[in-house]
Amino acid sequence: MMQWSASQQRAWAALNLGPVWEPLPRSGSREAVQPNEVLRQGATASQALSPGGSSSDSPAGWAELRARVADCRDCPLGHQRKQAVFGSGSTAARWAIVGEAPGAEEDERGEAFVGQAGRLLDAMLASMGWSRTKDFFITNVLKCRPPGNRTPAPTEVAACARHLQAQLRQLEPLALLILGRVAAVHLLGGSAPLAHLRERIHLVGSNAREIPAVVTFHPAYLLRSPQDKAKAWEDLNRFAALQDRATEALRCAGL
Repeated sequence: MMQWSASQQRAWAALNLGPVWEPLPRSGSREAVQPNEVLRQGATASQALSPGGSSSDSPAGWAELRARVADCRDCPLGHQRKQAVFGSGSTAARWAIVGEAPGAEEDERGEAFVGQAGRLLDAMLASMGWSRTKDFFITNVLKCRPPGNRTPAPTEVAACARHLQAQLRQLEPLALLILGRVAAVHLLGGSAPLAHLRERIHLVGSNAREIPAVVTFHPAYLLRSPQDKAKAWEDLNRFAALQDRATEALRCAGL
């Protein structure tokens, strides 16, 4: 169990484990969570990373990727969707969030995480003092909605994998926040349950580099199981600690 500061304990009490994750007022800087030994070992991978963006990180590059997703028909979902959902947030962000697949509202609007689960994600990020539009690029493993929001089929995940990898290569994030088991299994491999994937730092290969990552519950799951918000809060603080380590590594490297 992570040790929380007094301010974090007060913040969790304010969340009240209700059906909606209430954003908290921010005053001053967030107190960093002290990482456990596993976090200290895993977070050292951030020292090898550079800030988001590269020589290929240009508006034209992102426009090309967006066009590829819009034109993709590599699996049947491409013929059933209303809109492809490329992603949202900042393409200059240092941090990325990867979820499972678009839902009904995302399919209608062509934007990532704008349904009920997206609104919960917004509140979760706001409670940590983060902005989804400035601090993160948010996307999904699948760019098209599975009918009835069913679990993505392995063939669909495989057909869409190239798009997510291209996004991560273009963004070069310092760290990933992975939402839910489908996204975790795709990015990390294996078949471990979510309970075995939380509470540690993972490494995701991208562009000949390894990106440190934290796994937590998908907001759609938290809507059904609000009792697990306490664990998700720990995961968010673990990701915040990873951010602090990555940022400090860049500062020490003079980047």
